[in-house]
Amino acid sequence: MSDGSSIETLVAILRTEIARLSPGDRLPSSRDLITRHGVGPVTVSRAIALLAAEGAVVTRPGSGTYVAARRPPAGGGEPDTSWQAVALAGRPFAPEAPDEQSGTVPAGTIPLSGGYPHESLQPTRLLGGALARAARRPDAWHRAPAAGLTTLRTIFARQAGGEVGPDDVLVTGGGQGALSLLFRAVAAPGSPILVESPTYGGALAAARSAGLHPVPVPMDDQGLRPDLLAEAFAMTGARLLYCQPTFHNPTGTVLSGERRRQIVDVARAAGAFLIEDDFARHLGHGRPVPRPLVADDRDGTVVHLTSLTKPASPSLRIGALIARGPVMRRLLGMRRVDDFFIARPLQEAAVELLSTPAWDRHLRALSAALHQRCAVLADALAREVPDWTLHRVPAGGLHLWVRLPAGCTEEAVAEAARAHRVAVNLGHHHFPAEPPAAHLRLGFAAAAEPAELVEAAARLRAVAAQA
Repeated sequence: MSDGSSIETLVAILRTEIARLSPGDRLPSSRDLITRHGVGPVTVSRAIALLAAEGAVVTRPGSGTYVAARRPPAGGGEPDTSWQAVALAGRPFAPEAPDEQSGTVPAGTIPLSGGYPHESLQPTRLLGGALARAARRPDAWHRAPAAGLTTLRTIFARQAGGEVGPDDVLVTGGGQGALSLLFRAVAAPGSPILVESPTYGGALAAARSAGLHPVPVPMDDQGLRPDLLAEAFAMTGARLLYCQPTFHNPTGTVLSGERRRQIVDVARAAGAFLIEDDFARHLGHGRPVPRPLVADDRDGTVVHLTSLTKPASPSLRIGALIARGPVMRRLLGMRRVDDFFIARPLQEAAVELLSTPAWDRHLRALSAALHQRCAVLADALAREVPDWTLHRVPAGGLHLWVRLPAGCTEEAVAEAARAHRVAVNLGHHHFPAEPPAAHLRLGFAAAAEPAELVEAAARLRAVAAQA
């Protein structure tokens, strides 16, 4: 009999004995249990430890093991947690909308939802090799510096370009956690934060969770409008702007070259920080990707955010913040309060991954696959649902942004899509205020293969017919 089964057998026997005893009664000694049941001392000690962990017994060193007090019997009705409403009062929290959550979809459903590429587009073998090599390093499990490994910070600084150096980089646990850290570090609860309209729904959730009030700034085909941005700063007194200049989520817009300089100048004139969410830098579709805003900012106006989770894997929770001046010292201080440092093995694996030529080959393959999938879904939608307006065929990113015809509601279309086994994202979750029209965000990266995108569009034709 294996050790595991011996322990389980002894635990079951002791539970039966405990049920016949009263609270406070002493169990047989370890020596008696060894003799009576023909097991070893390790088996007895582990069985007693399991019973103690579940609250069945209490051990008293030098005295013995005793039956614990009985737990009160469970009531016949549902547990009453209503008291928590009072205990949690005063700290509002906006949970993420259900259709935006990462999770599995029902069998047979084609996912046009979610924010990560299908596993066939992820460098699984590269990640496994990188993690294995990282684990073999002698210092793999040593404590990491609060700011992150110098080698990894140097890589992120090199990717940003300009005069960015490793001392300007803070390694983070992915992009979403970095957003939450930034919003708490830079703005006090109750403050306004300017955001593009529409914008990334996860940023809105993080901002509201930090007690901030998102204020919309309209976009057009060239991205965020600098004139309305200046007006919004003047009206609100905001000291924080969140934007996605490159392959904007959800529209795919790229901020024009002229405006890239303008919005930095507007933010600097307002004495405000500009958070540049550069999550999609490695998700281009083959065309040149614009230089990050932070590369040309020497005064600390731009705080740059990047992440490896999109191009690599959802579980490679490694990203970076780039900042200069007192804000970096504040971020480092909050890191030491929140979680001390990012797990070193994961950082070492990221270094291994980014340092191999195979990473660049993966990015090129991913770029080609995303370009193909984007074109396939855009063409299929134009053919199957011509009344749905595609704002643009993006040059990067993972999504198409579609406006529904007048009279259609997002909820009705999404419900009908589910009935036809297609998962979509509702558009209104991307607006900080009232949306101007009904939209859907349709992803082309999460499906298993391009043929599924064609099938999804065909199913949406039936959805449009009944909407």
